Amino acid sequence: MGEWLHVGPAGNRAYLAVPASGSGAGVLVLHAWWGLTSVFTDVCDRLAAEGYVALAPSLYADGVTTASIAEAEALVAAHDRAPAEAEAVVQAAADHLRGLPAVADASMGVIGFSLGAYWALHLSQERPDDVGAVVAVYGTNHGDYSTARAAYLGHFAEHDDFEPLEAVRALETKMRAAGREVTFHVYPGTGHWFVEPNRPDAYNAAAAELVWERTMAFLQARLA
Repeated sequence: MGEWLHVGPAGNRAYLAVPASGSGAGVLVLHAWWGLTSVFTDVCDRLAAEGYVALAPSLYADGVTTASIAEAEALVAAHDRAPAEAEAVVQAAADHLRGLPAVADASMGVIGFSLGAYWALHLSQERPDDVGAVVAVYGTNHGDYSTARAAYLGHFAEHDDFEPLEAVRALETKMRAAGREVTFHVYPGTGHWFVEPNRPDAYNAAAAELVWERTMAFLQARLA
């Protein structure tokens, strides 16, 4: 079980999970448009069980969460009108994680889901010296990867109206052209949200477990 704290200029809620050993490599977890729900704090707990120090900030200033697509769309619309606020939270969370005594002095990992994947990829562009590994789960960002230094792992759905495969392949090509190490996986028969167990309309247990296994192997190789 982790602990709740506050990060960023607006004091956004954040969840921190530390392994039983008391230290480990840092991993930032960035949530999907639902807000910082138990799905994403559970990811932190699972990471801590694997030996990582995991921090998940709320990208929404009031810490609101929802299970409604309509409400999530409204939250993202408000988020998109003030991207600097979300950027400040992401940067502050990265600073907080890097500054924790429990975090090993090495590059951090960032795992982002959908909306959070956009910010995970963005952070790797903005902080190449700090971000060594990025896991993007059904989310993209077609920014500039020429100065990034991270390795990238992507998990994408075969059928996804939010992230069509054409856009995924275009991002993969762009990253490779920039000299980045990148591995993107597409999971047959899946749709958006397929790793989220509270979305029974989309959840695919077998694919979700494979995502976790591949992510753990990737982080172990890149953050050792």
